[in-house]
Amino acid sequence: MMISKELLIELQEYVSNHLVNTKQAVSEDICLFNSFISSPIESNEMVDFINNNKKPTFSKLLFKYIDKLGIIDSEVYKRAGIDRRHFSKIRSTINYHPSKNTAIALAFALNLDQEEADKLIGAAGYTLSDSETFDLVITFCFSRKIYNINEINLALDYFSLKPLSGVISWVFLN
Repeated sequence: MMISKELLIELQEYVSNHLVNTKQAVSEDICLFNSFISSPIESNEMVDFINNNKKPTFSKLLFKYIDKLGIIDSEVYKRAGIDRRHFSKIRSTINYHPSKNTAIALAFALNLDQEEADKLIGAAGYTLSDSETFDLVITFCFSRKIYNINEINLALDYFSLKPLSGVISWVFLN
C-alpha cells in the first residue's frame, strides 16, 4: 500500500481549492433560522412532517448496505479498522450513535460512492463540510475511490490530522 507524491500534491490542491469562507456560511444559516422561528408551527403539522421525512437509523442503513453487498460482518469491521465488540454493539443497538470517524470508516469499508456515504454519515447525524480540512481529505478519498483505511490514514497524516481508526501503517512514498 502506497500513496504517491502525485496523489498527495493533488490532494493538497483539492483541499486548498475547496475550503470555503465559514463566516458566510454561518451568516446564511442564521438568516434561515430566523425566518423559520418567526412563523408559528402547529403540533400536528410538525408530527406529520417528522413522520413523512424521518430516514432510517444509522444501524438500519448500515446493515441494509451490508446485506445489499452480500458481505459478512467480519469483513466490514476488519476493513473499517474497528474491533468485533464495537461492531457487535452497533449491530445490537438499533439507535446506536457512532462517532463521525466510525461512520466514515464504515462507509469506506463498504466501498460506498459519495452519495451513499453521505447518506450513511448523515444517518449518524454528521456531514462532510467544505470548511474542514479533515472532511475535504475524506471527500477527496471518496471521489478518487480510495477505500483502503491505511491509505486514507496516510492522507490524513499528511495534513497532521488524526487517523480514522487504528494506527497508521507507515509506507515509504516513492
